[in-house]
Amino acid sequence: MPFGIMNAPAHFQRMMDTIFQEEILEGWMVVYIYDIIIYSETWEDHVQYIDRVLSKYTPINLKISLKKCNFGQQEPLALGHKLSGLSLAIDQHKVAAVLQKPVPKSIKEMQSFLGFAS
Repeated sequence: MPFGIMNAPAHFQRMMDTIFQEEILEGWMVVYIYDIIIYSETWEDHVQYIDRVLSKYTPINLKISLKKCNFGQQEPLALGHKLSGLSLAIDQHKVAAVLQKPVPKSIKEMQSFLGFAS
């Protein structure tokens, strides 16, 4: 789906919510557009959950890029944040990148910095 179309992200989110409604309601999966986070108490549960999710992709012809997948992480990164148990922290690599930028000295530099930081 081309995401340049104005409503494409919202449409894709609704589609993913519909496809994975059962998994989301069971409370072990979160979907944000094309990012999926699966969390579990045990490795065995985790493998079963991954299998359930992947088994839904084939019949509807959804594709997965294995290069972009991370499996079995204790502290995954999602939307620029590090998830750990019940806590949420800003990814320190993002913070370091912002802190290394020089202080803006003009309106144009400030606009550029704000675009970078957001």
